[in-house]
Amino acid sequence: METNRPEVLAEVWAAYRRYEDALLAADAATLDDLFWRDGRTIRYGADEILYGHPAIAAFNARRRLNPERVLVDTVVTSYGADFATASTLFTDVPDGRIGRQMQSWVRMPDGWRVVAAHVSVIDRPKEIGR
Repeated sequence: METNRPEVLAEVWAAYRRYEDALLAADAATLDDLFWRDGRTIRYGADEILYGHPAIAAFNARRRLNPERVLVDTVVTSYGADFATASTLFTDVPDGRIGRQMQSWVRMPDGWRVVAAHVSVIDRPKEIGR
């Protein structure tokens, strides 16, 4: 399997940026469009556990503007032509904490969609290794 094919990475990065722009703007319609419309889609959030697109859409409908969101160390990796992960840290959290976000993206007939996501906030680790 070929990882990080440039054309696949470009497509996933474009979808990921669209997602982040929608998140900052509290654009629920775009966020809903970018999650797979299926009962098997999962989003584990900082304060919620959501199973299925309807639950995720209901959560997205309550989003607020988030212009202070700052991403750090974002990594997108593609696996073949139809699967990718996006992982990032975010810093718009209380001092001494760090946010983490991971998404699994799959190419569907209508474009790239998030099929699973995890968001959490933890105490800032003393070490972040690579």
